[in-house]
Amino acid sequence: MPRSVNAVASRARRKKVMKQAKGYFGRRKNVWTVAKNAVEKAMLYAYRDRRNKKRTFRSLWITRINAGARQHGMSYSQFMGKVKAGNIELNRKVLADLAMNHPDAFKAVVDQVK
Repeated sequence: MPRSVNAVASRARRKKVMKQAKGYFGRRKNVWTVAKNAVEKAMLYAYRDRRNKKRTFRSLWITRINAGARQHGMSYSQFMGKVKAGNIELNRKVLADLAMNHPDAFKAVVDQVK
């Protein structure tokens, strides 16, 4: 009895990977072994960076809050300490948005915690 290899499933699997490699440069887009490795690596980067994105945004928010707080004569750590002590339930994302786009509202928060 001849060996069965299920070419339909194999072809579909390869086709799926080649579709994901569309737009890559050189042999990464049209040679199966190279494309498979490139797509696998890209998926690893995507998985890792979905987590890293949260870190980078948090550091951006901290930088913006620090800049806003320093305009009113406070450091970031002093400001956040007083925000927590004053039971102000605004997270860093909201505080950073206020510091950037609504400086008068941010000033009101600073005045409240001083």
